[in-house]
Amino acid sequence: MQQIFIITAPIYLFIALGYVLVRRGLFGKPELRVLGRFVLQIGLPALLFKSLATRPIGEVLNAGYLGAMAAGSLVMFFVVFLSCRALRGKERTERVMLAVGTSFSNSAYIGYPIALHLLGPVAGIALALNLLVENLVMLPLMLALAESGAGQGRIRALKSAFAGLLRNPMVVAIVVGLGVSLLKLPLPAPLLRAVDIGSLAVAPVGLFVIGGSLVGLSTQGLRRDMAIVAAGKLIGHPLAVWGGVWLMAALALPLEPALRTAAVTMAAAPMLGIYPILAQKYGLEGPAAAAMLGTTMASFASITLLLALLAAGVVPWP
Repeated sequence: MQQIFIITAPIYLFIALGYVLVRRGLFGKPELRVLGRFVLQIGLPALLFKSLATRPIGEVLNAGYLGAMAAGSLVMFFVVFLSCRALRGKERTERVMLAVGTSFSNSAYIGYPIALHLLGPVAGIALALNLLVENLVMLPLMLALAESGAGQGRIRALKSAFAGLLRNPMVVAIVVGLGVSLLKLPLPAPLLRAVDIGSLAVAPVGLFVIGGSLVGLSTQGLRRDMAIVAAGKLIGHPLAVWGGVWLMAALALPLEPALRTAAVTMAAAPMLGIYPILAQKYGLEGPAAAAMLGTTMASFASITLLLALLAAGVVPWP
């Protein structure tokens, strides 16, 4: 257990540092937006490009991982989306946002640093594959259902989602990295070094931003929804992805040990940091912010427990 704490404690100490410094006024929300923009526009694209461009294409495009993550995320999404209507009578848009909170991981800011300390460079591949699933499968699904619930057309929402992908630096980095890997293009040493420097900023700066973004969030009057999302995200999502790993093995697409551990670890991370921003468009930023606060705080215990179970060999694998 001590080794597990050595992995998880520094991650959450950096989150706590961001929270404390913003709470004390040493950093403000405008500075956080600048730091977050740096990670999204420079750090993460550099990390993704490096992870993909420097490995053989067969190692990068892992169908088993993509299938397990997509299957687990879709199952979790629709379980919450359908059950919230049957059990609590919520409107479609609210059900969509609750489902998003349980099936979209903060792969870049929390999942990746943990997987990096646990598994090493394979974490970069897992991050790139997660982003492919989230951007090509989960995000268009979310927008189509949410916009139709808000009176917008599904086709229009899908077109808008895919048009946005073309302007996303992370997606561009994935495409270029895959191209370099496929063509086996040699990269100059100075370029690789520059990319490496940019990628090193992702973990510390991203964790600091997550901590600072929690300042000012409140759970008052929203604890029931917060509990649903937290339980679904921290328990249901990793269980669903674990089931996806078994499904891929049954389909003759087994994952190697490092990638299957990465998949479950990524799924155990809290929801993506822009969750309240996505919900703001539909007037649901309050419940989304409360859910993100509670889930992020609880994730330290849940992820530590998960890693301890994985290390002890308690989790059965196909």
